[in-house]
Amino acid sequence: MPTTNKTSNYDVGTSESARPSESGPTESAPTQITAAQDTTAQDTTAIAMTTRQRLALLVLLTAGFTLAVDFSILNVALPAIGSDVGFSLENLQWVATAFALCAAGFTLLFGRVADLAGRRKIFLMGMALLGAASLAGGLAGDPAVLLLARVGQGIATAMVVPAALSLLLVSFPEGHLRDKALGLNGSLMAAGFTTGAILGGLLTDLLSWRWAFFINVPVAVAVLLIAPVVLAESRPASKLRLDVPGAITVTLGLLSLVFGLTHAAEHSWTHPLTLGALAAAVVLFTVFARVERRAPHPLVPLGILKRSNVAWGNVAGVLAFVTETSLVFLLTLYLQQVLGYTPLGAGLAFAVLGLGTVLGGLLGPKIITRMGSKNAIVYGFLVQAAATGALIWLSSDPGSIILLLVATFIGGVANLVVIVGFMVTATSGLPDADQGMATGLATMSQQIGITMGIPVMSAVFTAQLLAAGGSDGSAVMSGVTVAIAVNAAICLAAATAVAVFLKKQRVA
Repeated sequence: MPTTNKTSNYDVGTSESARPSESGPTESAPTQITAAQDTTAQDTTAIAMTTRQRLALLVLLTAGFTLAVDFSILNVALPAIGSDVGFSLENLQWVATAFALCAAGFTLLFGRVADLAGRRKIFLMGMALLGAASLAGGLAGDPAVLLLARVGQGIATAMVVPAALSLLLVSFPEGHLRDKALGLNGSLMAAGFTTGAILGGLLTDLLSWRWAFFINVPVAVAVLLIAPVVLAESRPASKLRLDVPGAITVTLGLLSLVFGLTHAAEHSWTHPLTLGALAAAVVLFTVFARVERRAPHPLVPLGILKRSNVAWGNVAGVLAFVTETSLVFLLTLYLQQVLGYTPLGAGLAFAVLGLGTVLGGLLGPKIITRMGSKNAIVYGFLVQAAATGALIWLSSDPGSIILLLVATFIGGVANLVVIVGFMVTATSGLPDADQGMATGLATMSQQIGITMGIPVMSAVFTAQLLAAGGSDGSAVMSGVTVAIAVNAAICLAAATAVAVFLKKQRVA
């Protein structure tokens, strides 16, 4: 598949295999050879990965996995944090909300800043902030310091994730190698959410919740030492300007949206503050769209959203994360409230799901190579819908854990195939100069999906719980079952929408 590197506005220093040879155009790197010019060379590129590419991939995957773990590592530890630091029960959710607000709200902004200022520079700054914020969080003795640390971790996530994904994309040409790298990235990101729940329980039980923060510090230091050696910078060849009005409006819009969604889960969808935040998000996104149409250097050229792969790829990404993260929430309620598992036991039960996501990330590139990213997304959603739908037959019988383990494993595989397909679809066919923006959109879709899933499913669960007229095990079982059915229906709807509206992607 031809790449877009030749049209880039950047002097991209990626891996040695992605650089033109000094010998001249007849010995160009494989990324500059079209299929019509030299299929053999392209096949070699599809198989071979240089030592520097492997090291770069290791650094980027380590950073991404660490940040994914941060999404869920403190959930199990929240009661212990509240008693040690002095959070009241009603304000404890802000430990998670402060992180989610910043991670989702600033990701598109920093994705574009990375395009302009240099992706490696933003990546390193973000990892430094992650290390400092994690150290502060581990040492925090009052709520204000802890919340500031979580804000710092959220901003670090918004800086690192799109920059890391951009660096990964420019380090590998479109085709099998890039698909493989994206598959590994997707599987480790998804596995990180599950690992966070397990690791949080282990650290809290065996050591202290503070180690959920401290564990990031050596990782950040190691990445900061190795990354400058194995990651090359990408700099704009011409002077570009940041669209400040667009950056302000879209960031405020995202913050309003995420706040509205999280507030809905904590209170209700009809609460005045929830409605006000969501209405503000609509207004701000409308203003953002008008600003972008007139901006000389738009943050998001609206024309890119007319690309079927960008628009529908990101829709698929949002729904993939909405369904899987919310399913984990629902099954956590089931395991603890119906089967009587401890928080650590519930976290360990999701280890099988984690294995499924890793396998799905490994299989995703192979499936995409065989049938294309569109079919991978469609069939992935269909299998995920079937696996999720099977969970409707869960009951209070302890033996139901077998059904849960089998179904979540299969669903985890399918979900990661969708996620890899979404990342390949939403970031393909674009010049390197726009990769930061494209990955910012993809990362924003991921963050919004993660944030939106639990409030939506929580609302369904709560409505059914109230309809059942109780809060005992049978009422919880009823609420979980209805919400699982809605979750499976969303998977089916997503498969249908992608099949109808996404233009078929060419097989790499």
